[in-house]
Amino acid sequence: MNKVVVGLSGGVDSSVAAATLYHKGYEVVGLTLWLMKGKGQCCSEGMVDAAFICEQLGIPHHIVDSRDVFQENIVDYLVSGYQSGITPLPCSQCNKAVKFGPMLSYAHQTLGIDKIATGHYARITYDAECDRYQLRRAIDLTKDQSYFLYDLTQDLLAASLFPLGELKKTETRRLAAEYNLKTADKPESQDLCLIESHGSMQKFLDKYISQTTGDIVDLDGNVVGQHQGIHHYTIGQRKGLGIAAPNPLYVIALDAVRNRVIVGERHQATQAECTVHRVNWVSIQEPNVPIRASVQVRYRSPAVPVNVIPLEGNRIRLVFDEPQFSITPGQAAVLYDGELVLGGGIIEQLPEKIANGKLLEG
Repeated sequence: MNKVVVGLSGGVDSSVAAATLYHKGYEVVGLTLWLMKGKGQCCSEGMVDAAFICEQLGIPHHIVDSRDVFQENIVDYLVSGYQSGITPLPCSQCNKAVKFGPMLSYAHQTLGIDKIATGHYARITYDAECDRYQLRRAIDLTKDQSYFLYDLTQDLLAASLFPLGELKKTETRRLAAEYNLKTADKPESQDLCLIESHGSMQKFLDKYISQTTGDIVDLDGNVVGQHQGIHHYTIGQRKGLGIAAPNPLYVIALDAVRNRVIVGERHQATQAECTVHRVNWVSIQEPNVPIRASVQVRYRSPAVPVNVIPLEGNRIRLVFDEPQFSITPGQAAVLYDGELVLGGGIIEQLPEKIANGKLLEG
């Protein structure tokens, strides 16, 4: 009998993933990672619901205390990023460093099981010609989570199952009801676990970063307002600036060294290109010549055409066919060829034309 360890957060998706594999004849073991204290699907109430699902299915349930790993890889990572003027993306970091890697290690070393599964909406295929596992978008594009999984390695993809990748969300709910799962009608998590736990990202950050008043300036260096900490702002932000101006103003840069928020009109918040570091090539070998692809620079943004130019040091340069609004350092840029995830990485700080401009020099 096939054995698999299923990551259970206590939500409907992971519950259906476990139940689906169980009803397909797998020997399923539930595993919940204790990431932090407080409410949220992967925390206190999530562990209770996950335990109940395991009881319903008659399968073992293991809980692993991963709070130190989460603190180091997510909390400290976020705090450091926001302090330096970037907007980090915690989910992709969490998937590789906190969830998939530790889950597979626990499954293999403690339970002697070589397969793990999650409730992510994505698909994994294998290309025999290039001997490579490939990551693809989910069938349900409205729920597709491949954007957050670009950093998974070949070893992790080879060991992973995504039972929901071929399902629509409506089918997931139908199966939850059919299996009579406790979580069948559980509302979806709408925010990051940290936001659910603390109430808002601002409250979370204020717990770790002291509020330091500073200037909001335009591109000529004119002071147009005051801020209560650059960690409260992100590139492209329009609301909440507290500035009266004849035209709408947007955040176009965060100057951590001088503790300034830089604003401008919408066209000044667009970029024709950006650089990306910490690149992981998922479904293809690293190219040594420029390639064409589509790139998604935020989870909810559409994929747009781009020229991808390899650079040294595990970096690439992206040249967009059309300038893009709100390219945000710290967020992921994920490359696609249709439904196939080619790879991805983290958007670096703003281009030299802004970083070395008159406003930031000296």
